[in-house]
Amino acid sequence: MSIDSHLAELERRHEALSREIDQAISHPSADTLELAALKRRKLQLKDEIARLKESKTVH
Repeated sequence: MSIDSHLAELERRHEALSREIDQAISHPSADTLELAALKRRKLQLKDEIARLKESKTVH
């Protein structure tokens, strides 16, 4: 898998998590632990995307 396709997949997953978080927040019975886990995964993806973009520009 090329870096560009990997980045595209990570960005797609990041956007999907954003939608999932928005949906979870809109429900009054949202599980705060699950919500925190989703946000943590989203942040991990964001960090990985940033790291890959940085390494792509360095090379």
